[in-house]
Amino acid sequence: MSLLSDHGIPLERIAMLVGHSSQATTEAVYRKQLRPVITQGAEAMDEIFDFEARRPRGEA
Repeated sequence: MSLLSDHGIPLERIAMLVGHSSQATTEAVYRKQLRPVITQGAEAMDEIFDFEARRPRGEA
């Protein structure tokens, strides 16, 4: 969620996205140390989807 915040998404919208009833919860949980975790997850997904896009159809 830090990436969303860094790109200008308002905290209230991020709170709605993750299901928090309070923006304070979102800020306390997500704005501090999640950037490395989110970045690593995004990089892994990029690799997975790139692999999937290159795989011939019908191959499992």
